Amino acid sequence: MLEKLVSEALQGMLGGGSPAGAGPLAQILGSLLDGQGGGLAGLVEQFTRAGLGSQMQSWISTGQNLPISVDQLTQVFGQGRMQQLAQQAGVEPAQFGGQLAEVLPQAVDRLTPNGQLPQGGIEDALGALGKLMPR
Repeated sequence: MLEKLVSEALQGMLGGGSPAGAGPLAQILGSLLDGQGGGLAGLVEQFTRAGLGSQMQSWISTGQNLPISVDQLTQVFGQGRMQQLAQQAGVEPAQFGGQLAEVLPQAVDRLTPNGQLPQGGIEDALGALGKLMPR
């Protein structure tokens, strides 16, 4: 269910299209945001530990989102994990990193429309995200 919600949210963020790798990318976003990985709060902690808490906080807040580079994502997740995720997505690591750098800030931003981490878990946040998406 989480994968379906993330996939729908990702399609909405990408203009309703289905670019190459969108399905696998949605799956990977779902795995990064699900409860097994600590959910969105766990992701915030990973970014903070890597010294990139300000980027994450900009995505959560209602202000402008700071960009993130592939190198910074590698700093957060590690080279091995980035390669593993790229392999799961079926794309080259550089291409995957670029895609993730583009959609992760948008996903986090849309999952936190009030500038706060959701209280009811990621599925509630994704449900709220679905309501914000144009149909």
